[in-house]
Formats: sequence, C-alpha cells, structure tokens
Amino acid sequence: MFDDFERQRIDTGEATIAVAHGGSGPPVLLLHGFPESSAMWHEVAPKLAAEHTVVVPDLRGYGESSRPPAGPDHAGYSFRAMAADQVAVMRELGHERFAVIGHDRGARVTHRMALDHPGQVERAAVLDILPTLHVYENVDRALATAYYHWFFFIQPEPLPETLIAGDPLGYLRMLLSSWGSTDRFAPEAMAAYERAFADPEARHAMLEDYRAGASIDLEHDRADLDRRVEVPLLVMWGTRGVVGNRPVHPVDVWRERASDVHGVGVDAGHFLVEEAPEPTLAALREFLSAAR
Repeated sequence: MFDDFERQRIDTGEATIAVAHGGSGPPVLLLHGFPESSAMWHEVAPKLAAEHTVVVPDLRGYGESSRPPAGPDHAGYSFRAMAADQVAVMRELGHERFAVIGHDRGARVTHRMALDHPGQVERAAVLDILPTLHVYENVDRALATAYYHWFFFIQPEPLPETLIAGDPLGYLRMLLSSWGSTDRFAPEAMAAYERAFADPEARHAMLEDYRAGASIDLEHDRADLDRRVEVPLLVMWGTRGVVGNRPVHPVDVWRERASDVHGVGVDAGHFLVEEAPEPTLAALREFLSAAR
C-alpha cells in the first residue's frame, strides 16, 4: 500500500506520527477513523496524488503512531490534541495551508481543526459523522443501539479493556461488519487494522479517544457553540448507514455549525471510502477542484 509514497515518523512534541505522503499539487490531509488507520485510504490516496500532494497519517494512538498517555482528564486523546498533531505534521512537511478530509473520528478531528486552526485549513470534508455534541444531545433508542460502543467504551478503565481482551480480533471483525460491507476491504488493509487492534496499548488508546469524546471534547464544543466553521465544508455520508438515516438531514445539522455546507450521499454503509471508492473519490475531486 502507498508504494509510491514516502514514509516518515514525525515528532509533534507530544506524539510521534507515522505518515505517508506523495504526489504533487495543492496539499490534502486525509484522516482515518476508528478502528482503522491510514490504510483505509489505499484506493483514494494514490489517485488523488495525480493532482495533489497527499498526506496520509495515522492518528495518535492508532496504526503505527505512538500511544502517548491520556492524562487524568483524557485530554491526551482529545480532538484538539489530535488536530494539533496533524497541523504540526503538515508544517513539518512544508504545508502551512491545506485541505483536510476526515472519516469517522478523523472527521471529528477535522471539525476541531477547522475551529482551532482556521488559518491552516483551506477547506474541509467530514465523512459519515454528525457533530459530537449533537450526537450526545440527540440520543434516542435507535442511535443508542447503533452507537452502543460510544457508551461502552467510555466506561472507566479497565472494564471495556478487559472485556474486549477476551477476543479482540473477533470483536474487531464484528464491529466492522456491523457498520458496512467489509467484503470490499482489501486484505492488506484488514491486516493493518487487526495488527493494531491486537496491541493492548493501541486498544486502550482508542478507548481513550472515546472517553475524551464524552468529556473534554464536549467542553471544547460547548465553549465554541457561538463559532462556526467558516471554510467550505463538504458533508458526505453513506445512505445505508446511521448518519444517512437519522430524523434530521445531515446537511441541516451541519448548517448549524458551518457557514458554507455542501452535501453528498453515497450508496454505501459507514465505510464509504472503502465500500464505494469511485463515487467517493469523484465527489472529493469535485470539491477540491473548486479551490483552484
């Protein structure tokens, strides 16, 4: 995967981020979600690299990046901390201003980055999420059933860690298959996800991501309720997934948080980048080309 990309490990001060980068043209940062890694972009990134300089990192705690301590308030895995990592990565690679595209947890990092670093983010895309605060404030039975892991993962250590450790790879496969069509996943990508999830320190870091999402991230979001994302924002979702089937349309939700919102649904489940790479890539290319 990413055979034509250069690989580096970049020290951001608090974490060491594993990153692949390649191509030429306007820079684009691609951020993965849970429980995946940069490998999820294996079909899209090389094609985008024909027109863009593409940077594909693992978030802190995920994939081959380091697993720094969370701290007593989980701030070490806040979206603010993760966003700061990626701004540092882009700066180290010579990119002061760039587009950012995030899926799942990476999309939540993207949202926070657009608020915390408006001078660096030129445009942003969030794939298959609704804002974190919105999710927690609009939980109904259907959402609690689909997103049960949000409430399981935030339980105090070591409860979820201990239970998942009984069969971590079985649990990983069950999670992935419940959210989308994993038969479209490349074997090399699945192997990368399994390799990371087999590591107890990585699993703990991923849970700390969710614990931060239910605590300090909500504090940050409430403090910024009067602020909006001011750069162009593309909202994408899988029409067969949870986000695409909520009572409120995802574009309407995001228009409460951003000034310039465009929406595209893709015939897929949660993992639209891997389940439907060609229509996803087409929508991303159209959105990115508008910046030229």
